[in-house]
Amino acid sequence: MAYIKFFFGFTLTVSCAALIGCQTITQFDDPTNTYTPESTYQKLIGEYPFIHIASRAVPAPIQEFKNITYIRYGKRALQLDLYRPASTVSQQLPGIILVHGGGWRAGFRTNFTPMAIGLAQRGYVAATISYRLAPEAKYPAAIQDVKAAIRWLRKNAKKYGVNPGQIVVGGGSAGGQIASLAGVTHGLEKFDPPIQNPDISSAVQAIVNIDGLSDFTSAAARFHEDDPRKTPSAAGAWFGGRYSEKKELWHEASPLFYVNENTPPILFLISAQERFSLGHKEMIEKMKPFGIYSQVTHIPASPHSFWLFDPWLQPSVDIVANFLDRQFKIMHSDNVR
Repeated sequence: MAYIKFFFGFTLTVSCAALIGCQTITQFDDPTNTYTPESTYQKLIGEYPFIHIASRAVPAPIQEFKNITYIRYGKRALQLDLYRPASTVSQQLPGIILVHGGGWRAGFRTNFTPMAIGLAQRGYVAATISYRLAPEAKYPAAIQDVKAAIRWLRKNAKKYGVNPGQIVVGGGSAGGQIASLAGVTHGLEKFDPPIQNPDISSAVQAIVNIDGLSDFTSAAARFHEDDPRKTPSAAGAWFGGRYSEKKELWHEASPLFYVNENTPPILFLISAQERFSLGHKEMIEKMKPFGIYSQVTHIPASPHSFWLFDPWLQPSVDIVANFLDRQFKIMHSDNVR
């Protein structure tokens, strides 16, 4: 085996055969990363015996483009999967970058494949992305990766039939917080260093936050995210320290504190588990004086990670698509489903 250490401080173990055959590393090997729909299903089935894991099967009207590298850090390549209606690419459609959850330290982009397919069926170009998780690179690496993905989508808009003026960022759980922070921090170099494509904007025209935090600093959020029984907690692992040790980072990573006149419209799609979406009410109050549109939709009697499962996937897709249709003034014919 060989060990490779990158400039941002993580170490990968790869076989010599892999080094000889391919110099690109597309996956960080972390055996603790077990956050999948299958593992979550086992935790939820007792309380929700009617649920089913949402299908990742790609229907015929949808085109799938797999394993596209959107940015490289040395030999490390971050990839995305893209889904779009099987229509001519001369038709420019809104695009959305989808960021999976997993407590900032776990998860896979395929967790969002069913939603991406559903949004493609509603006339959107949807890309699910992999990004650097906490065991590989701490905050704010994930935000930088998401902005790189936005730049990539805008740069390749013509190739994939995307309207470069209608790009959205969304995500679920930790991915919702990451997406929201990426969406409200346009122009701040800490979150968007000019590594690649600096001449292409990473601004978005809307944000979709599905059950993700808007404020790490509230007492309620700290109670859950800085649990002293966990060493470290999920947030603590991402920030590299507890709230008492890294107050400035816990504040800095809270989308709530970036609201201004340029903040994009936001959809908050929320489960019955209120702790995961803490801070959204305060964020909306800050948006109101600027006249920025927001929408809050609750999924009743739902668990966290509801978007991974039927019967909640299709209603979630419809809520997101209807919100975006409103923002982009899109009228669909009956056969676009």
